[in-house]
Amino acid sequence: MTDTVDMDPAGTAPATSRRREATRQKLLDAAAQVFAEEGLDAASVEAICERAGFTRGAFYSNFETKDELFLELAGRVARARVQSVRERVAMLERDGRLTDVATDALAVVQQVLDVSGDDRLAILLMSEIRIHALRDPRLGAAYLAQDAEMRESVAQIITDIAEAKLIRFRLPADEVARLMLTVWESESVRATMAGLDYAAVCRRTGEELARVAPLVIEV
Repeated sequence: MTDTVDMDPAGTAPATSRRREATRQKLLDAAAQVFAEEGLDAASVEAICERAGFTRGAFYSNFETKDELFLELAGRVARARVQSVRERVAMLERDGRLTDVATDALAVVQQVLDVSGDDRLAILLMSEIRIHALRDPRLGAAYLAQDAEMRESVAQIITDIAEAKLIRFRLPADEVARLMLTVWESESVRATMAGLDYAAVCRRTGEELARVAPLVIEV
C-alpha cells in the first residue's frame, strides 16, 4: 500500500516535500545532539538514526554521507546564530533599549551575546564545528563568513550606541565587537569545560566581559 500524496493545482506534491523536509530536520536535530555529545568522528549514522527515530534508509535518502549532513548542519547553526543576534537587536530597538544605555552599554552587548550562546550542547556543537573548520576548507570558509556576520551584527549595536553619543569607545566598533566576541566565546568554552550550568556560564562570561570593558569604553 502506498502513501496518499496531496497534490497542489500545478500537479506537484507539497505534502511529500513537507514530509521530506520534516525528516531532514529531525535528522539534523538528532545529529546536532550526537555530534555535540560524541564528536563527528565517533558519531555513527546508526546513532543519529536511532536518536531521530528513523532507519538508515531514511538517512541515505536525504544525505549521501555523514560529512554532507555535518556540513549542512554547520550552515544551519551559523545562520541560526546570526539570526538570533539580528532578532535580539531588533527587539532592543523596538523597546528603545539602544537609546537608554548611558550607564550600562555593556549590558546590551551581553544580552545579545547571551541569546546566541543557547546552551551547553550548542557550545559543544560550535566547538566541534570549529575543530573541523580547521581541517576542511569548505567548512572553514563558511565558518569565517558566519563569524564575520556575527561580528558585523554586534558592531552595529556598538555603532548605534556611539552615534547616539551615549558612551564613547576607545576603538572602532568592529574592533570592540571582535574583542567582545573573542572573550565571550573563550570564556563560554572554559566555563563549559568546568561543568557549569548555563546560568553559571552566562554569569562567568558576563564577568569576563566586564573586566575588559574599561579597555574599550572611555570613562
